[in-house]
Amino acid sequence: MHSHQPLFLPGPAGRLQALYHQGDEHLPAVVICHPHPQYGGTMRNKVVYWMARAFESQGHPVLRFNFRGVEQSDGIWDGGVGEADDAAAALEWMHGMHPESSLWLAGFSFGCYAGLQAAHADSRVERMFAVAPAVNMWSFDFLDQETRPLTVVAATADEIVPFDQLQQWGESHPAVSFHTITGAGHFFPAQMEAMMAALIADL
Repeated sequence: MHSHQPLFLPGPAGRLQALYHQGDEHLPAVVICHPHPQYGGTMRNKVVYWMARAFESQGHPVLRFNFRGVEQSDGIWDGGVGEADDAAAALEWMHGMHPESSLWLAGFSFGCYAGLQAAHADSRVERMFAVAPAVNMWSFDFLDQETRPLTVVAATADEIVPFDQLQQWGESHPAVSFHTITGAGHFFPAQMEAMMAALIADL
């Protein structure tokens, strides 16, 4: 049911390594962005894997990919700028595979910063999802005028992204639907099922 096809898609810095789940062609196609590459983030990250499973279990086509310079993806770390372009390339590829479907984008931690920039700039994206977005490390000002629905999943005991700061940010954005996982850390070690349920709670 959750078969994943390994592939390479064209990116701005060369090819990007990816895992693709075909899903139902009538449902929105989801692109998922992984956490910070310089801290070991890849598309095989546990949170990213379970985020993908949450959408796959609902029948959605899902694409996870490695940012430039990660595992077998070409290129080198670009401070978040090139990584946003990588996410745009992943959205473009997914649109090519599912031209009749709307696009959704989901990110975890740093993946929210790179991914949501690409999603914000792409009118084909109808929904966005951010798990523990690192609002303390990156500027998310580009979302200030965003009107499309954005589901945010926050962990109250997050050791990387201060919960109060994230909650304040969420409350200042009318498009945000804010979901709190009480007692969870940044990687949701004991609350993965609650994270998955919150991720798709607005659907």
